[in-house]
Amino acid sequence: MFVSPADIANMQSQVAAIEAAAALEPFQVAVHGRAIDAVTLAQPETNGLFMGYDFHISEQGPQLIEINTNAGGGFLAAALQDAAGRAAFKCSEAELQNEGVAAGMMVGTFLSEWHAAGRTGRPGVIAIVDQDPEDQYLYPDMLMAQHHLQQAGIETLIVDPAELTYLNEALWAGSSRVDMVYNRLTDFDLSEPGNTALRQALMEDAAIVSPGPRHHAVYADKRNLIWLSDADLLRSWGLAEEHILALESVPITKRVSAENAEELWTARKGYFFKPAAGFGSRATYRGDKLTKRVWSEILEGNYIAQAFVPATLRAVTVENEQLTLKYDVRLYTYAGETLLVAARVYQGQTTNFRTSGGGFSVVYQF
Repeated sequence: MFVSPADIANMQSQVAAIEAAAALEPFQVAVHGRAIDAVTLAQPETNGLFMGYDFHISEQGPQLIEINTNAGGGFLAAALQDAAGRAAFKCSEAELQNEGVAAGMMVGTFLSEWHAAGRTGRPGVIAIVDQDPEDQYLYPDMLMAQHHLQQAGIETLIVDPAELTYLNEALWAGSSRVDMVYNRLTDFDLSEPGNTALRQALMEDAAIVSPGPRHHAVYADKRNLIWLSDADLLRSWGLAEEHILALESVPITKRVSAENAEELWTARKGYFFKPAAGFGSRATYRGDKLTKRVWSEILEGNYIAQAFVPATLRAVTVENEQLTLKYDVRLYTYAGETLLVAARVYQGQTTNFRTSGGGFSVVYQF
């Protein structure tokens, strides 16, 4: 994919603005006032590993679609970019972001997170934790993360949360004491019974858990998009004008409620509906495809309505057949710093990795 340096800079400005907004005391008060679980307050010094900011490139420029904590695929996308950089293909002045060093920078974020939490030295053991990890379609990404961390001299395990125990004020995976967890679970508040040991280790600060519940609450809860698309609110909270200007293209987002149900149903073709705590495009709906049955389910759930921004299109050739596929652009970041820019190519209503000719793509700045 080809994205202009101006659009890359625009996206980075939006990321910086979101980081600035999230650091404001009124923003934090609003987040934690909404939360009912003390786990969202744990380890407040950490920044969150593998933040992902997803954009569609519209005629108005890049528009933020959503923010993800635990944006998977970073190491895979870095490997793809490195392979592209070694290939013979060159295109004028086209450049790749952090070519050849992105994976190393990602490893560095683990150490930065460790030190941000007040630890010294290096973690002895890192556990990459996911439900049935070998069955996850991004398991190869976990293997690559394990490889790079072990190359850096850090023992790294890949485990199911059921393999973890909390004993003697420490988190254990078998006989290995775990110092840090790269958390890939989608149980964002760690409330499921199978995640009890991990939750206890986090609450007792026995192991660094990142990304954790606080990161999801502050960044990835889709209700935050309501605030980020409200310039007057952000201004009243004290956000600098330069950041408010950077966020002016964030699609207007509203919470679905009984009070605005009729209004949103009438205008549904202009919205995309998402569960506030959703992930991976599950239970998301384009307004123009809604049925009354689904609408009733949305009203009973915890949903937001986001102004619809069509995905960017790209012509590709698959087995000698020319196809038009959609794509979004993801910035992988840590503490607001861009580690990698990648694209996800797909066909259908939402991003997926089932499309022939789809999947991750490198992004050239050109």
